[in-house]
Amino acid sequence: MQNVKMYTTAVCPYCVQAKRILKSKGVELIEEIRIDTNPTERNAMMERTGRRTVPQIFIGDTHVGGCDDLMDLDSRGGLMPLLLGP
Repeated sequence: MQNVKMYTTAVCPYCVQAKRILKSKGVELIEEIRIDTNPTERNAMMERTGRRTVPQIFIGDTHVGGCDDLMDLDSRGGLMPLLLGP
């Protein structure tokens, strides 16, 4: 399974929902980067993604986007192949 990295904040319901979806697909470990406690990481996230909102989800080297993007990817059948990787 690919590594999953997620930029999050402590009180983000979309972050909670995205984690729930990923765990339901068998993801055991999500590397969370808290941008609410580390402004440097917020800046890094914005530079890396061009977005200001959380969550911002990476599966392997692929930027999935936010929670809505994750749900859309799953509904199109693309989430599991991405998680399983090459």
